[in-house]
Amino acid sequence: MFNCIIMGAAGRDFHNFRTFFQQHPEFHVCAFTAAQIPYIDARSFPRELAGEHYSADIPIHDESELEFLIENHRVELVFFAYSDLSHRAVMHLAARVQAAGASFVLLGPGQTALQSKAKVVAITATRTGAGKSPLTQFLARQLTDAGIPVVTVRHPMPYGDLKAQAVQRFAEPADLDRHQCTIEEREEYEPYVRQGLVIYAGVDYAAVLERAEQEARVVLWDGGNNDFSFLQPDLNVVVCDALRAGHGLDYYPGETNFRSADLLVINKVANAAAGDVVNIRELKQRFNPGAELLLSDLDISVEQPQQLEGKRVIVVEDGPTVTHGGMSHGAGYVAAGQYGVAEIIDPRPFAVGSIRDVFTENAHLDDVLPAMGYAEKQRRELSATIEASGAELVVNGSPANIEELLALSLPVVQVCYHWVQREGPDLFALIRQRLGLSF
Repeated sequence: MFNCIIMGAAGRDFHNFRTFFQQHPEFHVCAFTAAQIPYIDARSFPRELAGEHYSADIPIHDESELEFLIENHRVELVFFAYSDLSHRAVMHLAARVQAAGASFVLLGPGQTALQSKAKVVAITATRTGAGKSPLTQFLARQLTDAGIPVVTVRHPMPYGDLKAQAVQRFAEPADLDRHQCTIEEREEYEPYVRQGLVIYAGVDYAAVLERAEQEARVVLWDGGNNDFSFLQPDLNVVVCDALRAGHGLDYYPGETNFRSADLLVINKVANAAAGDVVNIRELKQRFNPGAELLLSDLDISVEQPQQLEGKRVIVVEDGPTVTHGGMSHGAGYVAAGQYGVAEIIDPRPFAVGSIRDVFTENAHLDDVLPAMGYAEKQRRELSATIEASGAELVVNGSPANIEELLALSLPVVQVCYHWVQREGPDLFALIRQRLGLSF
């Protein structure tokens, strides 16, 4: 038996455990480590989900304890299982593991992807915030309107009670409250619910997939960060961000996605430099010449845009996009400039508690406020930061309804963005051909 640690962030780590490790009990997981997401290292992975080879919950520790855990548990193998780190950062972690005497392991799709009875279209990306979810929502809406039963399965965000979150189905607003969703979870699920679409998530993806297959002819995989799909796809769609043109081959596992794509989508082309789009085209020709290529944008809009004219505003953005995704701004900032605000307030002087820490850890941010809300205390700190800013208006680029969640006294203008195709082969003709659908 090999003693093992899984390094994760409450997503890929749990899935790898329930696929590969439960099928290979000779690899015994002594502990998980946690990174990227706050407040998740004070939990344990429940014995009820761990399976018959585990008599107790598996502890989850902060990643800073890695070397101690390797020594304390006499660990031989450390499995890396989270996403959107630069190749350099991944290899620094590998060096820590090897210096402590263990081996560093990456599992691939062949050991972890589930096979579905339904047709599967996987939408993944080269970086967090590239626009994969708007594309997935577009496909879900179009397939539904064409009479094809479809549901979306989302990359996991189990930040609460793992046993209770084994299988989650979201179809109406009450489901978000029932599952006690954080702001980050609502950012992903709310857009589907608002459109009357069904989206699944959870911890046990074999059970999640079984439930989804009961009501769908087509399953869409909406990836998280730049991770590869948990489901074996019939069509593998990968979104590249034209505003981060060089990142496709610099971040793990974004390069894996880039090289394995059936269809590469270059998104946000309207605001990108022409040379950056050319750069991605050249990378495609070099590393994945057989993939189809499609160009697209996110159309940004607000209701009653005159509300923004001449106002002093604070801009709130999708949290993961502007933190570990590395973007300096998102749709909220673009909308503020597009609709003529007088001033975008720097939120940093008003940040309190963990929100102040977010700015310390993300020095590239100055004009936008990440919608951080992984716990009730952090939501209160986010609200206090907004209220203290002196803004006349909040421009909300997060898909989550923060006005209601944070009980803000300031008026909030919600920014919407929708995926639109610009160039390339007809998307639905391609889907029909690859999936053998008639509509």
